[in-house]
Amino acid sequence: MGDIASYGLVVGAMVLGWQIAIQPLIQRAPVEIAVRLAPGSPMVLRRAAESELTAGRVDNAAALSRDALIRSPFDVRALRVLGLTEARARREDAADDILTLAGNWSLRDDPTHAWLVDRRLRRGDYASSFAHADTLVRRREDIQPQVFRLFTAAGAADPQRSLPVVARLLAARPPWRMAYLNSLNETPQGLQVAASLAILLQAGAAPFTNDELHQFYSALGNAGSIESVQTIRRRLNRPPIDTAVTNGGFDEADHPAPFQWRLYENAGIVAEIAADDLNPSNAALRVDYDGYATGTIAEQLTYLTPGAYRLTAAVRSETGNPSVRLAWTLSCATGGGEKVSVPTAIPDATANTWTNLSGRFEVQASCPAQWLRLETRSGDSRAPNAVWFDRIVISPAS
Repeated sequence: MGDIASYGLVVGAMVLGWQIAIQPLIQRAPVEIAVRLAPGSPMVLRRAAESELTAGRVDNAAALSRDALIRSPFDVRALRVLGLTEARARREDAADDILTLAGNWSLRDDPTHAWLVDRRLRRGDYASSFAHADTLVRRREDIQPQVFRLFTAAGAADPQRSLPVVARLLAARPPWRMAYLNSLNETPQGLQVAASLAILLQAGAAPFTNDELHQFYSALGNAGSIESVQTIRRRLNRPPIDTAVTNGGFDEADHPAPFQWRLYENAGIVAEIAADDLNPSNAALRVDYDGYATGTIAEQLTYLTPGAYRLTAAVRSETGNPSVRLAWTLSCATGGGEKVSVPTAIPDATANTWTNLSGRFEVQASCPAQWLRLETRSGDSRAPNAVWFDRIVISPAS
């Protein structure tokens, strides 16, 4: 009896060893060879089913996938093959049931989710179709362009039904959110979809970030839609529409460019928003300028309707004469028109004392948007200037 038991153990060990040894072969060998090595293996049966389906032998693929599932009921790939054979046989409802099950079992079976995207989209079920598309693009960056085009085309063709679905996906801040929003900035159709999404998301918990909104505003402006930027800004109230100069006190960082200050640094020019050394609780713009370099120091976009305005600001000079070397200017963002200039300090300002500057200017009807800039006025020789600016306001002259 003991000899029989020992013999059984040896035989069992040999069979187990053989099964372990042939696993790499049946995974990598051509299907024909794998079938000869292990005709009863569920993996081999599934591989054979996939091969038959690729070759168009649908009945063979269906039979082999069923055999594989009998031996391994939770083989997602075999279940997918069975579902696709039902689809090839035009039994769409049965295919939908089977492939939905396969998709629920595995978020990594891309062909299953791709079929479900197409099937649900043809049925007009955007929520389900786009949910499966989300599953795909979270894993596969290489197919993001195709899925993004799908979202955008649906958003343009059927905005009332499809865009709320896309907005809900974006509200979850998926890893592909920034890539998709950037893709929208590349075409006129995409910009229209982006505008709708910005409005939809603004009311929820995941509105466009300042960076996302900056990219969108810039794309609109680059596309020649400078008026559209103000239209979207008005809908979002970002930044607040009733403020001509955003962050004029240099203490509100939470606003999107180009309505936020952009500071430039070049040789001979250093600009920073820093704590006022006379009042550390106050933030202000400090400029260190050698009096010789040429360039823009700070700028932001503003929208002033035609009429007369007054620019006021607080200024404090540490060294030099900023009224000669620096000036605040307004120029038309769409080109043309006359640039207006306001001196940066009154001539008799006392060093290290905050004083007020003020200048009046006109905005012409042909200029829908303006760049407010602090610019240099270089001289023939270096003349160091260190100056602070704060509380910049533009208001109607009346």
